[in-house]
Amino acid sequence: MKTVKKDNIKVIANNKKAFHDYFVDETYEAGIELVGTEVKALRTGKCSVKESFIRIINGQMEIYQMHISPYEKGNIFNRDPLRPRRLLMHKAEIRKLEQKMKEKGYTLVPIEIYFSGSLVKVKVGLCRGKKLYDKRDDIAKKDQKREAEREFKVRNFG
Repeated sequence: MKTVKKDNIKVIANNKKAFHDYFVDETYEAGIELVGTEVKALRTGKCSVKESFIRIINGQMEIYQMHISPYEKGNIFNRDPLRPRRLLMHKAEIRKLEQKMKEKGYTLVPIEIYFSGSLVKVKVGLCRGKKLYDKRDDIAKKDQKREAEREFKVRNFG
Protein backbone atom coordinates (compact mmCIF):
# COMPACT_ATOMS: atom_id res chain seq x y z
CA MET A 1 0.00 0.00 0.00
CA LYS A 2 1.38 3.39 -1.00
CA THR A 3 1.46 6.25 1.45
CA VAL A 4 0.58 9.54 -0.17
CA LYS A 5 2.85 12.25 1.19
CA LYS A 6 1.62 15.83 1.07
CA ASP A 7 3.89 18.01 -1.05
CA ASN A 8 5.70 20.60 0.98
CA ILE A 9 5.14 23.85 -0.88
CA LYS A 10 7.48 26.79 -0.42
CA VAL A 11 6.38 29.99 -2.19
CA ILE A 12 9.20 31.86 -3.94
CA ALA A 13 7.35 34.78 -5.55
CA ASN A 14 3.77 36.10 -5.72
CA ASN A 15 2.18 38.30 -8.35
CA LYS A 16 -0.24 40.43 -6.31
CA LYS A 17 -0.52 42.85 -9.22
CA ALA A 18 -2.28 40.12 -11.24
CA PHE A 19 -5.24 40.13 -8.84
CA HIS A 20 -5.41 43.92 -9.04
CA ASP A 21 -5.31 44.09 -12.84
CA TYR A 22 -7.23 40.92 -13.80
CA PHE A 23 -10.16 38.68 -12.90
CA VAL A 24 -8.59 35.22 -12.46
CA ASP A 25 -11.07 32.70 -13.88
CA GLU A 26 -9.02 29.48 -13.73
CA THR A 27 -5.61 28.43 -12.44
CA TYR A 28 -3.29 25.75 -13.75
CA GLU A 29 0.00 24.31 -12.54
CA ALA A 30 2.96 24.14 -14.91
CA GLY A 31 6.56 23.09 -14.55
CA ILE A 32 9.32 25.39 -15.71
CA GLU A 33 12.42 24.53 -17.71
CA LEU A 34 15.46 25.96 -15.92
CA VAL A 35 19.17 25.64 -16.72
CA GLY A 36 22.44 26.08 -14.92
CA THR A 37 22.39 27.89 -11.61
CA GLU A 38 18.81 29.21 -11.89
CA VAL A 39 17.42 26.71 -9.37
CA LYS A 40 20.09 27.71 -6.84
CA ALA A 41 19.16 31.36 -7.36
CA LEU A 42 15.48 30.47 -6.81
CA ARG A 43 16.34 28.66 -3.58
CA THR A 44 17.71 31.96 -2.26
CA GLY A 45 14.42 33.66 -3.28
CA LYS A 46 15.85 35.86 -6.04
CA CYS A 47 12.85 35.95 -8.37
CA SER A 48 10.29 38.50 -9.57
CA VAL A 49 7.17 37.91 -11.68
CA LYS A 50 5.51 41.33 -11.43
CA GLU A 51 6.00 42.33 -15.07
CA SER A 52 5.94 38.84 -16.57
CA PHE A 53 3.46 37.37 -19.04
CA ILE A 54 2.90 34.07 -20.86
CA ARG A 55 2.47 33.39 -24.57
CA ILE A 56 1.70 30.23 -26.51
CA ILE A 57 3.80 29.97 -29.67
CA ASN A 58 3.88 26.86 -31.89
CA GLY A 59 2.14 24.77 -29.22
CA GLN A 60 4.65 25.68 -26.50
CA MET A 61 4.09 27.97 -23.53
CA GLU A 62 6.82 30.45 -22.69
CA ILE A 63 7.09 32.93 -19.85
CA TYR A 64 8.62 36.31 -20.65
CA GLN A 65 10.08 39.06 -18.40
CA MET A 66 10.38 36.73 -15.39
CA HIS A 67 13.49 37.97 -13.59
CA ILE A 68 15.73 35.41 -11.88
CA SER A 69 18.77 37.18 -10.44
CA PRO A 70 22.12 35.57 -11.26
CA TYR A 71 23.46 33.22 -8.60
CA GLU A 72 26.24 35.03 -6.67
CA LYS A 73 28.48 31.99 -6.41
CA GLY A 74 27.90 31.07 -10.04
CA ASN A 75 30.37 31.76 -12.81
CA ILE A 76 30.16 31.54 -16.59
CA PHE A 77 27.13 29.25 -16.27
CA ASN A 78 24.86 32.10 -15.15
CA ARG A 79 22.25 32.91 -17.79
CA ASP A 80 20.49 36.10 -18.83
CA PRO A 81 18.08 36.99 -15.97
CA LEU A 82 15.22 37.97 -18.33
CA ARG A 83 15.49 35.21 -20.93
CA PRO A 84 12.24 33.49 -22.03
CA ARG A 85 11.70 30.19 -20.24
CA ARG A 86 9.58 27.30 -21.45
CA LEU A 87 6.66 26.13 -19.31
CA LEU A 88 5.89 22.44 -19.17
CA MET A 89 2.26 21.29 -19.47
CA HIS A 90 0.43 18.52 -21.28
CA LYS A 91 -0.20 19.29 -24.93
CA ALA A 92 -3.97 18.89 -24.53
CA GLU A 93 -4.02 21.48 -21.71
CA ILE A 94 -1.96 23.89 -23.82
CA ARG A 95 -4.39 23.49 -26.75
CA LYS A 96 -7.35 24.10 -24.43
CA LEU A 97 -5.73 27.26 -23.08
CA GLU A 98 -4.91 28.43 -26.60
CA GLN A 99 -8.58 28.07 -27.60
CA LYS A 100 -9.71 30.05 -24.55
CA MET A 101 -7.14 32.78 -25.27
CA LYS A 102 -8.70 33.27 -28.70
CA GLU A 103 -11.86 34.38 -26.90
CA LYS A 104 -12.11 38.10 -26.26
CA GLY A 105 -10.07 39.49 -23.41
CA TYR A 106 -8.37 36.35 -22.06
CA THR A 107 -4.67 36.28 -21.23
CA LEU A 108 -2.27 34.03 -19.33
CA VAL A 109 -0.53 35.51 -16.29
CA PRO A 110 1.86 33.84 -13.83
CA ILE A 111 0.38 34.12 -10.34
CA GLU A 112 2.90 32.31 -8.17
CA ILE A 113 6.29 30.59 -8.37
CA TYR A 114 6.87 27.87 -5.78
CA PHE A 115 8.77 24.71 -4.91
CA SER A 116 6.63 21.57 -4.85
CA GLY A 117 9.02 19.16 -3.19
CA SER A 118 12.20 19.67 -5.17
CA LEU A 119 10.47 20.82 -8.38
CA VAL A 120 9.87 24.45 -9.36
CA LYS A 121 6.26 25.07 -10.37
CA VAL A 122 4.37 28.05 -11.76
CA LYS A 123 0.71 28.72 -11.01
CA VAL A 124 -0.72 30.09 -14.26
CA GLY A 125 -3.95 32.07 -14.25
CA LEU A 126 -6.37 32.36 -17.16
CA CYS A 127 -7.44 35.98 -16.68
CA ARG A 128 -9.74 38.67 -18.04
CA GLY A 129 -8.65 42.29 -17.81
CA LYS A 130 -10.35 44.61 -15.34
CA LYS A 131 -11.70 47.99 -16.27
CA LEU A 132 -10.89 51.06 -14.18
CA TYR A 133 -14.28 51.00 -12.45
CA ASP A 134 -13.75 47.34 -11.46
CA LYS A 135 -10.47 48.27 -9.80
CA ARG A 136 -12.18 51.14 -7.95
CA ASP A 137 -14.92 48.76 -6.73
CA ASP A 138 -12.29 46.34 -5.40
CA ILE A 139 -10.48 49.12 -3.55
CA ALA A 140 -13.77 50.38 -2.05
CA LYS A 141 -14.70 46.86 -0.87
CA LYS A 142 -11.27 46.39 0.66
CA ASP A 143 -11.59 49.71 2.52
CA GLN A 144 -15.06 48.78 3.81
CA LYS A 145 -13.79 45.42 5.04
CA ARG A 146 -10.81 47.04 6.77
CA GLU A 147 -13.10 49.62 8.43
CA ALA A 148 -15.53 46.91 9.61
CA GLU A 149 -12.65 44.89 11.11
CA ARG A 150 -11.36 48.00 12.87
CA GLU A 151 -14.81 48.74 14.36
CA PHE A 152 -15.18 45.11 15.46
CA LYS A 153 -11.78 45.22 17.16
CA VAL A 154 -12.58 48.51 18.95
CA ARG A 155 -16.02 47.27 20.06
CA ASN A 156 -14.77 43.93 21.44
CA PHE A 157 -11.41 44.92 22.90
CA GLY A 158 -11.88 48.59 23.64
